[in-house]
Amino acid sequence: MNILIADSGATKTEWCLVTPGKKLTVQTQGLSPYFLDALQMEQVIRAELLPALGRRLPAAVYFYGTGCKAPANARKVKNMLLKVFPDSAVEVKHDLAGAARSVCQQEKGIACILGTGSSYCYYNGSRISTSSPGLGYVLGDEGSGAYLGRMVIQHFLYGIFEKELMTAFEKFYRLSADDILENIYRKPLANRYLASFTRFLSANRGHYMIENIIEDGINDFFLRHVIRYPQSFKNPVHFVGGIAWHFRDVVEALCASYGLRSGRILQKPMDGLVKYHK
Repeated sequence: MNILIADSGATKTEWCLVTPGKKLTVQTQGLSPYFLDALQMEQVIRAELLPALGRRLPAAVYFYGTGCKAPANARKVKNMLLKVFPDSAVEVKHDLAGAARSVCQQEKGIACILGTGSSYCYYNGSRISTSSPGLGYVLGDEGSGAYLGRMVIQHFLYGIFEKELMTAFEKFYRLSADDILENIYRKPLANRYLASFTRFLSANRGHYMIENIIEDGINDFFLRHVIRYPQSFKNPVHFVGGIAWHFRDVVEALCASYGLRSGRILQKPMDGLVKYHK
């Protein structure tokens, strides 16, 4: 049986068509119901996904997407997918459910997303039973790319960085203060823009100020989410996302410092989702 799995964010969507003995991976634009209406999402799929699938249509579609925690958004996405794939069974879940299934499979565990945004949940082996509220990059998203990126910008604009890092930042990005503020306050997708500054952290590992930003930012996620829930001390704590993956040494060290059992750390959930649905 052919199955189609989607891991969708605001920026991009990774699709994987699983057929007997084979996998086909396709990347399209992000399909967030907060940014695109049903017709726009349908147009993206018809233009960017269907040509790659050809005649290999799925019997079932499993869609995990940002913004799909809200029932109205999940219905909108499901109805759109049923229009594109009328002969397929369709299931729509939010991205945290996808992360939980990917890293926990059918076992109890904690699933954390540390990517452009961040989130936390306890998965009881079949469903999410506890989760922290998602407040977005303005009020929350501790430990995320947007959160760490904001700390980088603050250090630069406030002149906190030592001279060598100030010079390195100017050469790395070639941006003025006005450029930065324009992009954050006047242009769309400010969270993605903020997260782009984590590349500066990766490029300057080893400097104590860089290490402090990474550890302090991710530690805020542990303090405000992970260690607040007793389940975290009884189950493995898994992570998904680019921030968790690239700074996994910090994630593992923080788990150890709090007496937590570090679990899987994946850059993307797709391989785990394929395993789960197979």
